[in-house]
Amino acid sequence: MTFVSGVRQSVFRTWFRLSRPMTLGVRGLIENSDGEVLLLRHTYVSGWFFPGGGVERGEPSHQALARELVEEAGIVLGQPADLIGIYSNHRVFRNDHVLFYRAVEWTPTEATSRGEIAEIRWCQPSDPPDGTTPGTLRRLAEIYGGAARSDYW
Repeated sequence: MTFVSGVRQSVFRTWFRLSRPMTLGVRGLIENSDGEVLLLRHTYVSGWFFPGGGVERGEPSHQALARELVEEAGIVLGQPADLIGIYSNHRVFRNDHVLFYRAVEWTPTEATSRGEIAEIRWCQPSDPPDGTTPGTLRRLAEIYGGAARSDYW
Protein backbone atom coordinates (compact mmCIF):
# COMPACT_ATOMS: atom_id res chain seq x y z
CA MET A 1 0.00 0.00 0.00
CA THR A 2 1.39 3.39 -0.94
CA PHE A 3 1.42 6.37 1.36
CA VAL A 4 -1.29 8.11 -0.68
CA SER A 5 -3.61 5.08 -0.62
CA GLY A 6 -3.01 4.71 3.13
CA VAL A 7 -3.97 8.33 3.73
CA ARG A 8 -7.03 7.94 1.48
CA GLN A 9 -8.12 4.83 3.41
CA SER A 10 -7.70 6.65 6.73
CA VAL A 11 -9.72 9.65 5.53
CA PHE A 12 -12.56 7.43 4.25
CA ARG A 13 -12.70 5.46 7.50
CA THR A 14 -12.77 8.63 9.58
CA TRP A 15 -15.50 10.16 7.41
CA PHE A 16 -17.61 6.98 7.62
CA ARG A 17 -17.28 6.84 11.42
CA LEU A 18 -18.33 10.45 11.81
CA SER A 19 -21.13 10.46 9.24
CA ARG A 20 -22.72 7.10 9.99
CA PRO A 21 -23.21 5.79 13.54
CA MET A 22 -23.78 2.31 12.09
CA THR A 23 -22.46 1.05 8.78
CA LEU A 24 -23.76 -1.83 6.71
CA GLY A 25 -21.92 -3.64 3.97
CA VAL A 26 -22.60 -6.50 1.61
CA ARG A 27 -20.27 -9.18 0.23
CA GLY A 28 -21.04 -11.84 -2.35
CA LEU A 29 -19.81 -15.36 -2.83
CA ILE A 30 -19.67 -15.96 -6.58
CA GLU A 31 -18.77 -19.42 -7.91
CA ASN A 32 -18.04 -20.41 -11.49
CA SER A 33 -18.79 -23.73 -13.21
CA ASP A 34 -15.35 -25.07 -12.18
CA GLY A 35 -16.15 -24.58 -8.49
CA GLU A 36 -13.82 -21.59 -8.18
CA VAL A 37 -14.71 -18.50 -6.17
CA LEU A 38 -14.20 -14.89 -7.19
CA LEU A 39 -11.89 -12.73 -5.06
CA LEU A 40 -10.59 -9.26 -5.74
CA ARG A 41 -8.10 -6.69 -4.52
CA HIS A 42 -8.91 -3.01 -4.18
CA THR A 43 -6.50 -0.21 -5.02
CA TYR A 44 -7.05 1.54 -1.67
CA VAL A 45 -6.74 -1.29 0.87
CA SER A 46 -4.60 -4.43 0.99
CA GLY A 47 -5.91 -7.98 0.85
CA TRP A 48 -8.17 -10.24 -1.19
CA PHE A 49 -11.92 -9.90 -0.58
CA PHE A 50 -15.24 -11.19 -1.84
CA PRO A 51 -16.76 -8.48 -4.04
CA GLY A 52 -19.06 -6.06 -2.28
CA GLY A 53 -19.27 -2.72 -0.57
CA GLY A 54 -21.44 -0.34 1.38
CA VAL A 55 -25.21 -0.13 1.41
CA GLU A 56 -26.31 3.39 0.57
CA ARG A 57 -29.05 5.20 2.49
CA GLY A 58 -32.47 4.09 1.29
CA GLU A 59 -31.00 1.21 -0.73
CA PRO A 60 -32.16 -2.37 -0.05
CA SER A 61 -29.21 -4.65 0.69
CA HIS A 62 -29.89 -7.03 -2.21
CA GLN A 63 -29.82 -4.04 -4.60
CA ALA A 64 -26.55 -2.85 -3.06
CA LEU A 65 -25.04 -6.28 -3.68
CA ALA A 66 -26.26 -6.34 -7.29
CA ARG A 67 -24.82 -2.84 -7.86
CA GLU A 68 -21.47 -3.65 -6.25
CA LEU A 69 -21.10 -6.90 -8.21
CA VAL A 70 -21.52 -5.07 -11.52
CA GLU A 71 -19.24 -2.22 -10.46
CA GLU A 72 -16.39 -4.29 -9.02
CA ALA A 73 -16.52 -7.65 -10.77
CA GLY A 74 -18.67 -7.40 -13.88
CA ILE A 75 -21.25 -9.83 -12.48
CA VAL A 76 -24.97 -9.48 -13.23
CA LEU A 77 -27.23 -11.50 -10.95
CA GLY A 78 -29.81 -13.65 -12.74
CA GLN A 79 -31.90 -13.89 -9.57
CA PRO A 80 -31.54 -12.38 -6.10
CA ALA A 81 -28.65 -13.87 -4.14
CA ASP A 82 -29.30 -16.00 -1.05
CA LEU A 83 -28.44 -14.46 2.32
CA ILE A 84 -25.93 -16.69 4.12
CA GLY A 85 -25.55 -14.62 7.28
CA ILE A 86 -25.18 -11.30 9.07
CA TYR A 87 -21.82 -10.69 10.70
CA SER A 88 -20.45 -8.14 13.14
CA ASN A 89 -17.42 -6.38 11.70
CA HIS A 90 -16.54 -4.29 14.76
CA ARG A 91 -12.84 -5.21 14.50
CA VAL A 92 -12.66 -3.01 11.40
CA PHE A 93 -15.32 -0.38 12.17
CA ARG A 94 -17.15 -0.02 15.45
CA ASN A 95 -20.81 -0.90 14.89
CA ASP A 96 -20.23 -2.18 11.34
CA HIS A 97 -22.12 -5.19 9.98
CA VAL A 98 -21.71 -7.30 6.85
CA LEU A 99 -24.49 -9.16 5.06
CA PHE A 100 -23.00 -12.11 3.21
CA TYR A 101 -24.78 -13.52 0.16
CA ARG A 102 -24.26 -16.43 -2.22
CA ALA A 103 -25.18 -15.99 -5.87
CA VAL A 104 -26.26 -19.12 -7.68
CA GLU A 105 -27.23 -17.61 -11.03
CA TRP A 106 -25.20 -14.89 -12.75
CA THR A 107 -23.75 -13.76 -16.07
CA PRO A 108 -20.58 -11.81 -16.84
CA THR A 109 -20.51 -8.24 -18.10
CA GLU A 110 -17.96 -5.46 -18.12
CA ALA A 111 -17.18 -4.03 -14.69
CA THR A 112 -18.18 -0.37 -14.43
CA SER A 113 -15.78 0.71 -11.69
CA ARG A 114 -12.68 2.53 -12.86
CA GLY A 115 -9.61 2.65 -10.66
CA GLU A 116 -11.12 0.90 -7.62
CA ILE A 117 -10.17 -2.71 -8.41
CA ALA A 118 -6.52 -3.69 -8.76
CA GLU A 119 -7.06 -7.35 -9.65
CA ILE A 120 -9.76 -10.01 -9.94
CA ARG A 121 -8.96 -13.68 -9.49
CA TRP A 122 -10.85 -16.97 -9.61
CA CYS A 123 -9.42 -19.53 -7.18
CA GLN A 124 -10.25 -22.83 -5.57
CA PRO A 125 -11.90 -22.25 -2.16
CA SER A 126 -9.23 -24.45 -0.57
CA ASP A 127 -6.39 -22.43 -2.13
CA PRO A 128 -7.03 -18.68 -1.81
CA PRO A 129 -4.20 -16.31 -2.72
CA ASP A 130 -1.70 -15.07 -0.16
CA GLY A 131 -3.03 -11.96 1.53
CA THR A 132 -6.66 -13.09 1.63
CA THR A 133 -8.33 -11.23 4.49
CA PRO A 134 -9.18 -13.08 7.73
CA GLY A 135 -12.94 -12.58 7.29
CA THR A 136 -12.80 -14.00 3.77
CA LEU A 137 -10.77 -16.98 4.99
CA ARG A 138 -13.30 -17.63 7.78
CA ARG A 139 -16.21 -17.66 5.32
CA LEU A 140 -14.34 -20.03 2.99
CA ALA A 141 -13.55 -22.37 5.91
CA GLU A 142 -17.18 -22.31 7.07
CA ILE A 143 -18.73 -22.94 3.67
CA TYR A 144 -16.20 -25.30 2.12
CA GLY A 145 -14.25 -26.68 5.05
CA GLY A 146 -16.93 -27.46 7.61
CA ALA A 147 -15.68 -24.92 10.18
CA ALA A 148 -18.13 -23.72 12.81
CA ARG A 149 -19.92 -20.50 11.90
CA SER A 150 -18.71 -17.34 13.61
CA ASP A 151 -20.86 -14.27 14.27
CA TYR A 152 -17.88 -12.05 13.46
CA TRP A 153 -16.65 -11.14 10.02
